[in-house]
Amino acid sequence: MGQICIKILDGQMKTKAVSRGENEVNLVYSGAYREGDRICVEIEEKNHFYVVQLDDAGGKAMLYLTDNLSYLLPFGEKRVNRSPKLFSGEKHLLYVRKARDFEVVPYRNLAYNPWDQHENPSAFPHASANVETRGESVFAAMNAIDGVKAASCHGEWPYQSWGINQRADALLRLDFGRKVVADRIILYTRADYPHDNWWKQATVVFSDGSEIGLELKKTGEAQEYVFEEREIQWLQLERLIKGEEDGSPFPALVQIEVYGRESE
Repeated sequence: MGQICIKILDGQMKTKAVSRGENEVNLVYSGAYREGDRICVEIEEKNHFYVVQLDDAGGKAMLYLTDNLSYLLPFGEKRVNRSPKLFSGEKHLLYVRKARDFEVVPYRNLAYNPWDQHENPSAFPHASANVETRGESVFAAMNAIDGVKAASCHGEWPYQSWGINQRADALLRLDFGRKVVADRIILYTRADYPHDNWWKQATVVFSDGSEIGLELKKTGEAQEYVFEEREIQWLQLERLIKGEEDGSPFPALVQIEVYGRESE
């Protein structure tokens, strides 16, 4: 048994609402969020899987938490890559529970995390990059693992993506926070043609030192790559080569899915 605590704190770190429980917690918050508010999930049992819902408009995701989670609520430009329903209104349902063993075992997408943020040292999977176009939220690395796959436009939700600001050395890193076994990657590249270009080649570098080359097509639909199982803790998508026949300098990644299972 492990205690879980959900808190809503204001900008001065004063508690606005709190709920505690053993292994499973609901927090109903009646009130509008203010800039500076944050959600804190405190866990007694670290390095474990938890089913997390930070807002009822955002759905649930199974995350691997190595420590307590602190989530700064987005406002202004920082929320245009999110559904306008998320964190809006004056009644909110937050939910966290310890994941059951049978939920962790299956073959699944190991890259899904709709609650990712830049400042995220304890919740996995976590996406980061060496460049995000103009530092705008609609081009942040976190967009590539949020589960949204609308690829026919660019900009505000639901057309957020990872944008590379025309960097030839752009790379995206996906950390899992523990060892996993992966054998499949599915990519969705942005297809807002003729505004967009596309990548014809990419390289995936794994934490075990191996790498694979990918041949990509000009499409916004799923591009699937199956490879020999690898036990890894992270991977990087890099050496992105755009198509030469299109004049646009703007390729972008909508989503990356990594399929596999937990390491034994």
